[in-house]
Amino acid sequence: MIVTERLTRGLTTVIDTLGYASDNRMRWVSLARRRGIPTYAVVFHTPGDECLRRNAERDRPLPVAVMRKQISRFKDAAAEIQGEDFDGVLEPAPIRTVAPQLVDATPNTEDHFRTGSHSFGLVVSRFNWGPEADLTETLVSIAKRSEAAGFRDLWMMDHFRQIPQVGQSWENILEVYTALGYLAGHTSRLRLGALVTAVTHRHPAVLGQMIATLDVLSHGRANCGIGLGWDYKEHDGFGIEFPDVATRYAILEDTLQMLRLLWGKGSPAFQGSFFSATELTCYPRPVQEKIPILIGGSGEKKTLRLVARYGDASNLFGKPADVASKVEVLHRHCVEIDRDPDQIEVGHLVTTVPAPDPVALRSQVEQLRGRNQTVEQFSSANNAGVAADLVDLFGSYHAAGASHSLVALPNVHLEGSIEAFGEVITSFQQ
Repeated sequence: MIVTERLTRGLTTVIDTLGYASDNRMRWVSLARRRGIPTYAVVFHTPGDECLRRNAERDRPLPVAVMRKQISRFKDAAAEIQGEDFDGVLEPAPIRTVAPQLVDATPNTEDHFRTGSHSFGLVVSRFNWGPEADLTETLVSIAKRSEAAGFRDLWMMDHFRQIPQVGQSWENILEVYTALGYLAGHTSRLRLGALVTAVTHRHPAVLGQMIATLDVLSHGRANCGIGLGWDYKEHDGFGIEFPDVATRYAILEDTLQMLRLLWGKGSPAFQGSFFSATELTCYPRPVQEKIPILIGGSGEKKTLRLVARYGDASNLFGKPADVASKVEVLHRHCVEIDRDPDQIEVGHLVTTVPAPDPVALRSQVEQLRGRNQTVEQFSSANNAGVAADLVDLFGSYHAAGASHSLVALPNVHLEGSIEAFGEVITSFQQ
């Protein structure tokens, strides 16, 4: 009576039963058919020994002979159900949680990207890998695994204490150029850079010499990531001067010009709006004829104008639609100065939690999420997904105009995480 009433009202109806009687099963299917409601059987294959064990622990267990008869009958019923008129026969499996933005991502098609035209960089920004993890060994392992997985470059933050968006201020954080120099000796193909160097942290000549040294010792694998700097509290805490925005833009533009002169031929003088130098000299010269400069930030009036004039790469933020809008602005700036937009690599930054399969994904999300975060909230905030989900996500970014994705993996230290993302990289190279 209850089932009939619910179906009459068009309500989803779950019948929890042993389901041994085929007559009952067919009656329920017939009722649903008359109401135009699809019907599925969900078959739970609990091992017989486990059923007997659970029964023995009950306050009032069923007779063992009855249990054995039910277990035997179940095998026949499970086989019968396969041939009956259900719309589908399902078996329990771990729930696959997919963030809304991954569900909504434009499906990957051949139109999304040209073979080999999209590359990936790994961003390592947090080092709280647990009390059992050796900091040095884990970092080297991450670098080697990312190189093997197909990441083109590895980036670390230029901060002297952990930033609030990532972790607690007292967490471990490595000085970026010392760490990158160390990783240069443990890798062979991976490009290395800071995302991004704050122009307030070092004099341009000092920064230029550091990056040139990294380039020499890595045999030409240095990237230069640079930006205004933004963390006032960090500067104030360490007693580092933090000028106003206009002054920092002047410092940034002077730095961009000085770096090219320092890494170039001769020993030229320089006179800028903030810095001046009588002799910009750098020996040994960088191995690369032109160290790529990535300018971080998405400001449309000033930052993207500087990218158009001086940059080799950008680092944009937001969803694919936001990136597409910023790319249009960047291209307009390029047209204004008669520069080919294709000379600038459009990159974007995104956080994602990859896993090889739904079971591992659920496990890692549970391990990483905060106490006050649900699985769904964490998954959504961090783009948690398996390879197929993430291929569609990054395909959407490529369609928006990005050709390089900078990826932060909260589970980077966990087994299989980098390798799972390697499947995404491979999909863009086939």
